[in-house]
Amino acid sequence: MSTMDTRGSVTATAAVTAAYARIAAADRPEVWIELRPEAEVRAEAAEVERLLGAGADLPLAGLLFAAKGNIDIRGLVTTAACPAYGQVAETDATVVARLRSAGAVCLGATNLDQFATGLVGTRSPYGAVRHAFRPEYISGGSSSGSAVAVALGLVDFALGTDTAGSGRVPAAFHGLVGIKPTRGLVSAAGVVPACRSLDCVTVLAGDLDLAETVAGVMAGFDPRDPLSRTAPAGPSTAGVAARIGVPRAGQLGTLAPGWAEAFDAVVARLRAGGAELVEIDIEPFLATARMLYEGAFVAERYAAVGAFVEAHPDEVDPVVGAIVAGARDVPAHRLFSDLEALDVERAGSRQVFAGIDALLLPTTVEHPTLAEVAAEPLAVNSRLGRFTNFANLLDLAAIAVPGGMVGETHFGVQLVGPAFTDARLAGLARRILPAGQTGRPAAASAAPLATQVPAAAPAVPAATELPAAKPVVPAATEQPGSAAETQPDEIVLAVAGAHLSGQPLNHQLTALEGRLLETTTTAADYRLFALDTVPPKPGLVRVAAGAGAPIEVELWALGAAEFGRFVAALPQPMAIGRLLLADGSQVEGFLCEPIATETAADITATGGWRAYLAR
Repeated sequence: MSTMDTRGSVTATAAVTAAYARIAAADRPEVWIELRPEAEVRAEAAEVERLLGAGADLPLAGLLFAAKGNIDIRGLVTTAACPAYGQVAETDATVVARLRSAGAVCLGATNLDQFATGLVGTRSPYGAVRHAFRPEYISGGSSSGSAVAVALGLVDFALGTDTAGSGRVPAAFHGLVGIKPTRGLVSAAGVVPACRSLDCVTVLAGDLDLAETVAGVMAGFDPRDPLSRTAPAGPSTAGVAARIGVPRAGQLGTLAPGWAEAFDAVVARLRAGGAELVEIDIEPFLATARMLYEGAFVAERYAAVGAFVEAHPDEVDPVVGAIVAGARDVPAHRLFSDLEALDVERAGSRQVFAGIDALLLPTTVEHPTLAEVAAEPLAVNSRLGRFTNFANLLDLAAIAVPGGMVGETHFGVQLVGPAFTDARLAGLARRILPAGQTGRPAAASAAPLATQVPAAAPAVPAATELPAAKPVVPAATEQPGSAAETQPDEIVLAVAGAHLSGQPLNHQLTALEGRLLETTTTAADYRLFALDTVPPKPGLVRVAAGAGAPIEVELWALGAAEFGRFVAALPQPMAIGRLLLADGSQVEGFLCEPIATETAADITATGGWRAYLAR
């Protein structure tokens, strides 16, 4: 593949100029930790053009890429999203050097969950990385910036890392291909370790062919990496009849609305394509997944950066710091006990894969909002890794691909197989993607940013679509000076008490330049309680459908960054969750922990906080 292959007559230098223009137009600074100077990148692209003209074999000639900020890029500071940890890289990581040798041009380092600890993309001093197209939702982590850079068309492909799913989860959230190779197949030399024995450098791209090509360029033994290994020679089975394992009924657990149906649609697509679907018991895989953070293996994160974290507590994200520092005192005997248990699970895994070519699973279980992660940072993160955490522990290869759309939400699936079955998994993945397609075209070679939208994958039935977020305020209920339509980077928040107009905490919204949109009511599924707090405020609790009453709320629009700051300062027992409004739409809104209402007066009959105060 070359520049000519993907861009027609567009030169590498012209592609660089266009990419920097798109980056400026996108105005998403949280995607990047450090961009290389444009003039320097143009000069590198010009050298690629010269070599190509001289007949050099450059399979990635002129394609643009970014690398996660825990991967060394010569001349840039490798921070792993912790500025105090950063050091200027004197040489490229092996993977970056190999890509450059193949003609690819690196634009810079992307943002990540600090020290690659997380699946959410919000744990970074450089800013929470918002979803590329739905900024109230998370991007997914820890390879958050890399996924968004590809999805927005800022680069052709990007590098991430994947210890627990950090390459696959953000790929799923953006309708991208995410290749997690067999451990050791791609060198980790020049990569800040998260869990050294489990880390993998991954590829995120909009196109399966491109992702495979990039992974192939990066693969190969590297004496710089003591865990490097070479794939054994063997015949490809990509084109033959396949036996694909799927979970037994009920084992998927709780998925976002419509996702179970979307998974069934992928299964049906594979069956229609000639694959044999075999039900298997996935509980051993799920048990192994829980070992990654709940067992002794988390101690390897302390071995990687624990001394730094403890020496610089004020420089580290508090959630990341708690995870890493909490692993310090894991006893050695517990690690050996877990290793023994893992040996048993690996043996069981080998027996499972003796009867199937790959295991098909959803990539993750839900797509949470920034507010949901802020309210439950550890619980949400844990849920997101349900189907990804086990892969590296069991020495498995995996590939994540788009599985369809559920409303406005991307649904992704992954194929998992034994070590060194990477090519087989890619071949099987082609059976999932829409007929005649291997993914989306390379993003940076496509149309201008304004026209970059995800390609529609086969949709699940309309009945499974999620309620749309409330994007437009009816003109009849607009407040003076308010806009009828929210801006792309704004999040709608419903308030029901002390943050209402004229109430004691309303200044917290106006100080963040919040805009009042309208006054409306919730669905009749909520009860309101007068809490014993200072200042007085109510607690809104969702109950069974019809067991409550409509409660008056105001809808306010906040910028995504301001919304994040607002949520971060929220005291208990208050929380932010999804509120169902009377018109059937859903917005972010104040809720209350039910325990706080046990001794509070039920004031539901008043219909709202202001009416209660007036009484």
